[in-house]
Amino acid sequence: MALAVYSNFIGGKWIEAADSVANINPSDTSDEIGRYGQARIEDVARAIDAARTASSWGLAPIERRHKVLMEIGRELISRSAELGELLSREEGKPRAEGVGEVYRAGQFFEFYAAECHRQYGENAESVRPGIDVDVRREPMGVVAVISPWNFPIATASWKIAPALAYGNAVIWKPSNLTPGSAWALAEIISRQDLPEGTFNLLMGPGSVVGDALVSSSGIDALTLTGSYETGKNVAVACARNLTKLQLEMGSKNALVVMDDADLDMAVAHAVNGAFFGSGQKCTASSRLIVDSRVHDAFVEKLVKTTSALKVGHALDEGTQIGPVVDAKQLAAAEHYISMGKEEGAELACGGTRLQRRTDGFYFDPAVFIGTRNDMRVNREEMFVPITCVIKADGFDHAVEMVNATEYGLTAGIVTRSLARANAFRRKARTGCVMVNLPTAGTDYHVPFGGRKHSSYGPREQGRAAAEFYTAVKTSYIHSGDPEL
Repeated sequence: MALAVYSNFIGGKWIEAADSVANINPSDTSDEIGRYGQARIEDVARAIDAARTASSWGLAPIERRHKVLMEIGRELISRSAELGELLSREEGKPRAEGVGEVYRAGQFFEFYAAECHRQYGENAESVRPGIDVDVRREPMGVVAVISPWNFPIATASWKIAPALAYGNAVIWKPSNLTPGSAWALAEIISRQDLPEGTFNLLMGPGSVVGDALVSSSGIDALTLTGSYETGKNVAVACARNLTKLQLEMGSKNALVVMDDADLDMAVAHAVNGAFFGSGQKCTASSRLIVDSRVHDAFVEKLVKTTSALKVGHALDEGTQIGPVVDAKQLAAAEHYISMGKEEGAELACGGTRLQRRTDGFYFDPAVFIGTRNDMRVNREEMFVPITCVIKADGFDHAVEMVNATEYGLTAGIVTRSLARANAFRRKARTGCVMVNLPTAGTDYHVPFGGRKHSSYGPREQGRAAAEFYTAVKTSYIHSGDPEL
């Protein structure tokens, strides 16, 4: 029986592609979910032309925009069990996480539906008599969205929803590793009351679709979540056309465990941050900086808890950790295990491929101990279920190591001291700080982003998104003297 071939969506129509790729289940490599059309250069050009003629959306009444976004959000939430299973099947995260991600995606659309009613401007007095000043935000125009595979619906939604809410046309290039979730979201959007060309889906390789988007003068703004190296290359390409840019890139997040911490809480947060989602999160805590006075006790509890984690098929009951997304990620995990050993780190548990009832990309979550902050396993973003414990000699030393990295997305501390927590909040050079919480996990209604090599451009999420998806226009109005 032939598998369905899913098409791209360009200019209000589903367009069949000459080529397609298979979507493989990382929990069971014999399970091919479907085949997904691959856009070509000419498809990118067609999508840009269609988006540039869809300016009527930017002039649409806010009630119309509100209704469209609310309907997308409600459908995602109502279908979260169905679409969450699809997401888990193609990405590898356990079913509960997949369902939660789709539900959260719906919340993004509902939040930005409400933001349609909050697009206020400002009035100001001019320094010149008889002139009024009006300041307001307008759509950027055509926004290209390049989203990753690790949160294939959530990350895309927190980009697409504000883009549409603020009146932009969207061209979306999702990851080729998770096209099923992307197509499902695109199908929901395609049924809404949107002018043709307002939303376009271009599935395909980054070397074709991504490169064409970042180099096009027809794109007004581009938002990407990816690695630092990818982001740096995109920035260079976009600079040639002065395309407005927003980048969320790499990370090397640290969770600090102080000597006064509740160790059971600390271990729970460390395991959550390091291993849930198979460590494939930009907010994952791959560095655990532990006060030397509680180091041994913490490590003992951490290794015991990590070793007990259930690794298995994403859809199996009781699975806590699913497979990594593909063979490349599995090889990366093995690479970092070898690297850590070569650098002198001690592997306390895990670190090997696992065999399960189905052939998949299973990896035993690993803990390195005896590591230093200057080791490559503590410098490079691994994006796999591996974490490294580093000893700290007190609070100041811990903070120093937290900041001694090229990245700056999230950092966390576990402590009973309000003074330490507050000092850490001020001193950590990261975009997000977590106190007595995992480094992973953020809210959708407040700004998200990092510092240094982690982020570039305006913040994502919440009302801060308006800074990227809109342009400020200042109008000066001289009305003259009224007739008497």
